[in-house]
Amino acid sequence: MRLRHKPWAKDYMQAQEHVFITHPETLKGNWKAEFGNDHPLFIEVGSGKGQFILGMAKQFPDVNFIAIELFESVAVSIVQKLVETPMPNVRVLTVDAKQLVDYFEAGEVDRVYLNFSDPWPKTRHAKRRLTYKTFLATYEAVLPRGGEIHFKTDNRGLFEYSLESMSQYGMYFTDISLDLHVNEPADNVRTEYEERFSAMGQPIYRMEAAFRPKI
Repeated sequence: MRLRHKPWAKDYMQAQEHVFITHPETLKGNWKAEFGNDHPLFIEVGSGKGQFILGMAKQFPDVNFIAIELFESVAVSIVQKLVETPMPNVRVLTVDAKQLVDYFEAGEVDRVYLNFSDPWPKTRHAKRRLTYKTFLATYEAVLPRGGEIHFKTDNRGLFEYSLESMSQYGMYFTDISLDLHVNEPADNVRTEYEERFSAMGQPIYRMEAAFRPKI
């Protein structure tokens, strides 16, 4: 994704305190209080412009969602949409996924979504892939025992790598699709990239993977 710098983005987002969390570390262990309920908490790492997470939030109003997008110039699109169409069950963070344990207590997140992550195709960049073992350890640290990752991509190489990485980590798979849109579930929420690649005839790969409870 080519980023267009938006120098006004940071100030704009910080003015939307009801949507954008400027100091998420202060809410570690207190996200239920932030949302004002005890609903499940789902996060999406790499939310882009927010089509997926906003669609999910609309479809599942009894779930709290947090959009995590590293780049302010991208995340501002989500905040703008939430200003135009308020959704009380969504918050936005601009943080690095490597530091999730700084913002969430153990077991505080109920599910992690990874959608169309950067494949980082060169072998020397494998550690940057969001399904590399160090990232998996981070997700496991904030998920409950047996917590799940739901993953979608158009990149077969990344999909195969992720299956192997998760399997080697000790995870197991509860659902795998090599062409999601052949029999697309009625409740599937498409991302921007998903719509684009599907229109080009590109298969969409999807899986649900779970961590094994530690003895």
